[in-house]
Amino acid sequence: MPLVRITLSENYSEEECNQISQAIHLALIEDFNIPTDDYFHIVERVKPSQLFFPNQYLGVKHDQGILFLQIIAAIGRSKEQKEKLYKNIVLKISESTKINPQNIIITLLENSKENWSFGNGELQNFSHI
Repeated sequence: MPLVRITLSENYSEEECNQISQAIHLALIEDFNIPTDDYFHIVERVKPSQLFFPNQYLGVKHDQGILFLQIIAAIGRSKEQKEKLYKNIVLKISESTKINPQNIIITLLENSKENWSFGNGELQNFSHI
């Protein structure tokens, strides 16, 4: 049930955006064990002038190809699962696109399952997942 928000420059093509989204989804299936049809992504292509970042942070260089991934998911994954997910996302994106792994910024926000409604204003029952 992750919700993924991908923010990047409008210089990325629609095809590249689709490849990025698919790479993230595959990594979430593999590392967070989400169902295949649990696919909720928002892709925001913005003007390069709307992306602010340092050329280098914590020893990692960034350039105009930067992209920001925000993943909202339920609490319950281990630190090891998160580390594996981050590495797998970067690997899959860099294998399917020409994006430099240093330009991929990932933020994971966790909340409880009671904080989700997938329609009809109803609190979802996740017992089958």
